[in-house]
Amino acid sequence: MERIIYRELKSTPQVWGLLVLLCVFIAAAGAVVLYVEHYGHIVTGMNNQIVWGLPHVFAIFLIVAASGALNVASIGSVFGKVAYKPMARLSALLAIALLVGGLAVLVLDLGRPDRLIVTMTNFNFTSIFTWNILLYTGFMVIVAIYIYTQMARGLPSYAVKTAGLAAFLWRLILTTGTGSIFGWLVARQAYDAAIMAPLFIVLSFAIGMASFLLVVMGITRMTGRAFGPELRTRLARLMAIFIAALLYFTAVQHVTNIYAAEHWGVETFILRDGGIYTFLFWGVQVLIGGLVPMGILFHPTLGKQSRMVVLSSFLVIAGGFAQLYVIVIGGQAYPLEIFPGFDVSSSFSDGVINSYTPSILELILGLGGVALALAITVIGMKFLRILPNSLSDANVTPKT
Repeated sequence: MERIIYRELKSTPQVWGLLVLLCVFIAAAGAVVLYVEHYGHIVTGMNNQIVWGLPHVFAIFLIVAASGALNVASIGSVFGKVAYKPMARLSALLAIALLVGGLAVLVLDLGRPDRLIVTMTNFNFTSIFTWNILLYTGFMVIVAIYIYTQMARGLPSYAVKTAGLAAFLWRLILTTGTGSIFGWLVARQAYDAAIMAPLFIVLSFAIGMASFLLVVMGITRMTGRAFGPELRTRLARLMAIFIAALLYFTAVQHVTNIYAAEHWGVETFILRDGGIYTFLFWGVQVLIGGLVPMGILFHPTLGKQSRMVVLSSFLVIAGGFAQLYVIVIGGQAYPLEIFPGFDVSSSFSDGVINSYTPSILELILGLGGVALALAITVIGMKFLRILPNSLSDANVTPKT
């Protein structure tokens, strides 16, 4: 067994260069917020039919990934796997950072961010959005306490495990709430399904693990710290299992919708006649983001190569993003069934497929949220003892 020693990141040109680059993206996103607030959402690709655009896809992606990024910490603290415990602090920090980045994009896209005060002081407990505000803030508080129990000296071991268990259960509830935003929207044929909650949980496992792998591999390479190949392979194989589970739940979602006559139209649209949404589903979500990385990671040789793990992680992120794009925007593109069983025609584009083309402004705002999450993670590692000096395979045994 190797003694774990945590150290802050040293002030190197690489670290400061990364922070400067991230700040450029954050500043650009801030400029976009001011521009959109001044001219209105008419300058974006959103319209009266597609009211949740690309920034919402970024926001939901980061929020869902935040829950999944806590996987490694949960495996170490809750399930007692010794090999994962040295990475628990980074896992928890990244979870908070991703959530903050996602919420920042969500709030800044409102057009009037100051109106958030109204939301935080007037709760409507019949709305799932109100419950999610409590879940998000609660998640950050609990995970912050979890980090403190890991870093504080003199605390009994059960304190860390209790905090870890609380964070593990809360993250499941949080992702259930995020998935329920769509599962409870009965007006949209593409959303109205109870399986949305477990689907989002499994999606968080996959993209959260991919995000964690990219961060830990990038920062260890930048700082010259060891990251054992056996430990990396274990995380990669675990991600492959999450990919398989995600493909399974996705298949169940669409098969059950096809079975229900009321969902036949939207399923035909997504799976066959949806144009860009059909391509994103089959080409990016299923093939590029699912089958290809799963095949690479389960391969006895390719799955152990560092470059292949990095490639697979990027592919999983691309697939998860495509899946959320299809759910969020594709679900709005399909016309509302306001009067089931009747043909509706009016000057408000009723009964026709809604068009949407994301603008560069929306992309910059979304990338600003990603940059904010990464900046929080780097700054946290710079000033706090988050990352161990070494993540070698010394603590990896066949039983852990």
